[in-house]
Amino acid sequence: MSLAPGQPVIILKEGTTRTQGRSAQRNNIAAAKIVAEIVRTTLGPKGMDKLLVDNIGDVIVTNDGATILEKIDVEHPAAKMIIEVAKSQDHVVGDGTTSAVVLSGELLRKAEELIEQKIHASTIISGYKKGLEMALNVLNENALKVDLNDRQTLRKVITTALGSKSLGFALDRLVDVSIESVLSVAKEVNGKLKADKDDIQIVKKIGKSLNETELIRGVIVDKEVVHAAMPKRVENAKIALIDSPFEIEKTEFSAEIRIRDPLKIKEFLDEETNILKNMVDKVKAVGANVVFCQKGIDDAAQFFLAKEGILAVRRVKKSDMEKLAKATGGRVVTNFEDLSAKDLGRAGLVEERKIGEDRMVFVEKCENPKSVAILLRAGLERQLDEAERALNDAIMNMVDLVDDPRVVPGGGAIEEELARNLRANAGKFSGKEQLAFTAFAEALEVIPRTLAENAGLEPVEVMAQLRHAHENGGKTIGVNIFGGGVADMLKNGVIEPAKVKIHALRSSFEAASMILRIDDVVAASKKKEEKKKGEAETPEF
Repeated sequence: MSLAPGQPVIILKEGTTRTQGRSAQRNNIAAAKIVAEIVRTTLGPKGMDKLLVDNIGDVIVTNDGATILEKIDVEHPAAKMIIEVAKSQDHVVGDGTTSAVVLSGELLRKAEELIEQKIHASTIISGYKKGLEMALNVLNENALKVDLNDRQTLRKVITTALGSKSLGFALDRLVDVSIESVLSVAKEVNGKLKADKDDIQIVKKIGKSLNETELIRGVIVDKEVVHAAMPKRVENAKIALIDSPFEIEKTEFSAEIRIRDPLKIKEFLDEETNILKNMVDKVKAVGANVVFCQKGIDDAAQFFLAKEGILAVRRVKKSDMEKLAKATGGRVVTNFEDLSAKDLGRAGLVEERKIGEDRMVFVEKCENPKSVAILLRAGLERQLDEAERALNDAIMNMVDLVDDPRVVPGGGAIEEELARNLRANAGKFSGKEQLAFTAFAEALEVIPRTLAENAGLEPVEVMAQLRHAHENGGKTIGVNIFGGGVADMLKNGVIEPAKVKIHALRSSFEAASMILRIDDVVAASKKKEEKKKGEAETPEF
């Protein structure tokens, strides 16, 4: 069937918008660059903070790139893709989110200039990919091996990671706590040392100062002892971890019991008490003096446990039970019949303490614990939240070092060295690809340039000094944020995990490539908001 001349062919639904070609690329790049500009001023020790207010009026003051991008509500699809870069960086390595996003924005800015010169997006991506491969090779060659027993070097790495956080005099305390916590939970897997952040519990409590944050070699259970007559402190604790209720479970179906002898009624009622007493006797028999139960504990069972001098805590979270097992060396038992002395965990001290307004049970002084806790203190709620974000960054940097014990100089030194190497090798490529390869090298310099800008230095002058130093063999020379000009980052103790830089390079390239490949944006029309329930409809006449 042929269509009449001039008759329109409707493919998309009414209200759908479509942007194609150069216009689509321009819009996507503009959106991505705006997101990068939002976090760019937070980079480095002298970066600025952002004040975020949500739709219910809650306020967050932070310079953490991942938090800023997580909290802002963006609508543009390309902007959302850049935010995914930050989420990926934060999830995998826990730091370097701002660097990754800023580098993504700069790669797109350079690409836009090349597109204006009629260079195809596929050629740009190809040049960028070759630039990335060479940059990663150079980075691996320049990375320095670190001994995990060298506490001085570890402190330099974590101090660099926390340099931009507002921690004041508590910086050293948080650095020490983060190093000790990660090294405590590190374990050998298939001949390689690994550490899992989930094995480190962070408990926040308002009150006191950040300097009074402490590392607990064990677990903090946010519950209280179930019975007033139970001991509140047990030394040399033998701990039973039970995932079974200290209760008589109700049957799922109704039943009728006929008792003809009145004396049998008492026997029937006493039987439930006897069952609960047998459970407690079993716990006592294996030598336990502390019980953590994932389920409930009946009132009668509480009485018998208190009578035996056993400290008991009920309705403990599953995640806390797993941490208790790792910290104490015990085993979570699901059946009372299976409970034996070898299933018990050990701890030097189990004690209920009042922290602020809450009572909590501390399981500490565990021998070689594979799960530890950090009690984080601060006088203000906002300070406590920012300290938690800083502590998470510090812990993740340590986890990265355990996984890949190599470091690179910070302060933009490694980025400038990569840029210098790429520029020196640009002549190996011919045609338009060479322009993209060179653009990748120039984009890397956005990190030292931004550090200089945020420190109030003259970026043109600093970049000239930095290039000159690297051309003359100064591989570890970076931006001297506090003294002005440039300096040797290794001597100044400004070093970062190689793993963080490697992932930032890869994720920024992938984000830029994904956005450059898009040449058509089809956006569906938004659904009309449904009328609120209970709202009277306007009658029609």
